[in-house]
This record gives sequence, structure tokens and C-alpha cells, in this order.
Amino acid sequence: MAENKEPLLNKNYYYDDENCPGCKIDKRKAENPNLPWIPFFFIWIITLCASLPISSIFPFLYYMVRDFNIAKREEDVSFYAGFEGSAFMVGRTLTAVLWGIVADRYGRKPVMIFSTLSVVIFNTMFGLSTNYWMALTSRFLLGAFCGTLGPMRAYATEVSRREHQALGVAMLSSAWGIGLVIGPALGGYLAQPADKFPSVFSQESIFGRFPYFLVSLVISIFALGVSILCFWLPETLHTCKPITDGKVQDHPHDIEDADSEKLQDTENSWLSLLQNWPLMSTVILYCVFQLHDMAYIEIFSLWTVSPRSVGGLSLATEDVGQALAVAGFGLLFCQLLFYPFLERKLGPITVSRVGAVLSIALLSGYPFFANLRGTTLSIVVDLASALKNVLSISITTGLFLLQNRAVRQHQRGAANGLSLSMMSLCKALGPAGAGSLLSWAQTRQTASFLPGTHMVFFILNVVEFLGLVMTFKPFLARAAEEYC
Repeated sequence: MAENKEPLLNKNYYYDDENCPGCKIDKRKAENPNLPWIPFFFIWIITLCASLPISSIFPFLYYMVRDFNIAKREEDVSFYAGFEGSAFMVGRTLTAVLWGIVADRYGRKPVMIFSTLSVVIFNTMFGLSTNYWMALTSRFLLGAFCGTLGPMRAYATEVSRREHQALGVAMLSSAWGIGLVIGPALGGYLAQPADKFPSVFSQESIFGRFPYFLVSLVISIFALGVSILCFWLPETLHTCKPITDGKVQDHPHDIEDADSEKLQDTENSWLSLLQNWPLMSTVILYCVFQLHDMAYIEIFSLWTVSPRSVGGLSLATEDVGQALAVAGFGLLFCQLLFYPFLERKLGPITVSRVGAVLSIALLSGYPFFANLRGTTLSIVVDLASALKNVLSISITTGLFLLQNRAVRQHQRGAANGLSLSMMSLCKALGPAGAGSLLSWAQTRQTASFLPGTHMVFFILNVVEFLGLVMTFKPFLARAAEEYC
């Protein structure tokens, strides 16, 4: 009986190999109950580095595509901008699973070093783009080679004791949220510096000839510093072999997953995930809402800077950056303070349903913002953007909780990989479809049925309503047993 009550962390499932980085981490976790602040710092700063390039382009994307002179008409700018906005997610969709496999075989640390260095190279290449196709290619390669998010999710749980894993994941989420704040702010305020700060940057300088390079340069310098720090990143992957019942196993496992049930053959793990309808229904629903959110971000960024002659708001890049930054701060504030309370009281599904209903009501009023001017317009856009992002994160956070509770711990890595790949595909389709939709809608300003941007936000609401309907039975299924 005494052996059965022995804490899991004290069980010796591995050789005490002083050369194995995973053994060192396990020994530290078993002996030290304190929070691993240094690994948590690495989680935070690496995730922040990966998130900045994603959102930083949206405030100036419309102007960048326009300056490339690839669009023959003003209405076509949004069409081409949509493909450039989706290129990053296309690249990530194609390689997300591959980077997870590489991290499982060669370690988390090599992937982190390579991924952060890829940000330096391809983000700089994007800022120095001389034509549309160079910019498109660099964004695609940036997404394809930045394999940080999936392995870092695994790292956040592997580096900490069980009671600290939730905080580790929270560090990752908070860094991603801060990136959504800082990224648009950098894009809005640092784009076209020769026009905004002529006393500092001349038109003949590199920042005058490449008006969007300063944004990329600042992010690339930060990424270079992070890539250097990654050389001190503690590795968590075991290079030795586990011991079970006195026998050495042929493949390594995490110390907390080394019980008899989790050391079973996993050849059919992908098939079991696909057959797990509570998981798959949640993942599909999650992708529908992510498709909507990515399309919304693309449309919002393009619509606000488009001329009023085609139904836009004629805002400057710094105005859009300000709106997205306010939205990011609102997201962080509500996620930390209000969402946990609402989730405990109402449950994740109810919170998601309420968020979807309020989002539909909010988006219905967006086309009427064109009737506002000056400070009133700026305040309304900032508040609406903040509220929309809060509702979006409330929906997706609830679905993310359901997704992780639908599978056992030893399957969560595969489930997250599957979810990330499908989500990236939807996020890739979102900007391309949104850009085409906005471009088409801007050509029908005098239509009798849903003219101009009324059609755009109506279609966004249709997608949101579809997601709302899917939150009910028989589509969304709850697991008979939820695994916390």
C-alpha cells in the first residue's frame, strides 16, 4: 500500500542519466516545488517573438499593397492584400505537424533557435520587399519556418510540475495577447516613417525608399536577441530510455505520462482522435469561429483605411494601430479578470453562445460608422474593436477548454497539433476570402440590397450565426467523462 501512495514524481521511470536533459528537468521538478521562473520567462519571450510579425502588418497592409501598384483599381487593393495577409497561415498550415515531429525527435530547443532565427531572416526580407510577390513569398516562408507555437505548448507543461502547468500555459497565452497589442501598435506608428517624422527620416534614406522596413527592423532586432537567449533554453526532451517494471522501454515518455496505461501502443492514436466526436466537434466549431475572427481582422484593417468613396473610413495607419492596441489591452484585461469568473458561473458553452449573439449584434452596426467623423469616429472604432476582441476570446477560450477536456493527457499533444493545423488552414482562408469579399463589396456601393460594406458584415454575421447554431446538439457533443 505504501508503494501505491508514493507520489508520481518520485517514481524512477528513467535512468538517472546526468547527460539526459529530460532527466535533469525531472530531477529539478521532483526536488524543487518552487515555480520555474527562468523557463517561464523563456516561454513568455519566445511566444511574444513569434506573435509580433503576425499582427504587425495589418495597420499598413492596405498601403503596402497599393504602393506595389499591382492593383489596377482602388477596389482591387483589398483583393491582393487578402492573399498577402493569409500567406503566413498557409505556410504554418503546411508545416505545423512537421515541426511538432521534429521537436519530439530532436528537442524543443533546436526548434526554438531555428524558428526565432527564421523570424529575423524572413521578417527582414518582408520589410525590404520591392514588389508584391517578394512580400507574399517572405510572409509564406515566415509562417512555414516559424514552428514555435506547437512545441512551446508542450514545453510549457513539460518544464513545470503538475500544479504549475496551468500557470505555464497562462504565460504563453498572455505573451500571445501582448503580442497582439504591441504588434499592431508598431505597425501603425512605425510604418512610413519618412512621411510621419521627416525631421528624423529623410525620403532618400533606406526608410524612405522602404517605408515599411522600420517595423520589420525593430521586430527582427528583438527576434535576434531572443534567438541568442534560446541557447540557454533548458531542454526537456529525454534522450535516455524509460524503465517500467524493471525493463528498459524502446521509446521515451514524459515522467508524468509513464504509467502503464500511457505506455501503451499508440499506432492508432490519430484514428482514435478522429473517432472522438466530442473532440472533433469542438475542433471543427473552434475552426469556424477562428475563420470568422481572422476574416474580421483582415476586413477591419482594410475597411478602416479604405477611402470613403468605396465605403471605408479613411483612417490613417496610426489610427488603426491604436484601435487594435486598445482591443488587445481590453482582451488581456477581461481574460484575466472576468472570463474565469463567468466560466465558473455559466460554463464554457454558455459563455461562447452569449459571445456569439453579442458579436452578431455588434457587427450589424459597423457599416453605420461611416456616418461619424473626427474624434467621435475614433472613439467608437476603438471601443467597438475592443468589445469585439473580448467577445471573440471568450468564445474561443471556452472551446479550447472543451477541446482539452475531451481527451486524456497523453493525447493532448496530438489533439493540439491537429487543432493547430486545422485552425491555421482556416486562418489562411480567412484573409484571402475576406479581401476578395471586401473588394467585391466596394464595387456595389449603389446596390439596392445590402450595398457596400453592409454585405461584408452581413456575411460575417452569417458565419458567426453558423457557429452559434453548431454550439447546440446534435453537433456539439460533450464527453461522457471530462479529463481535467
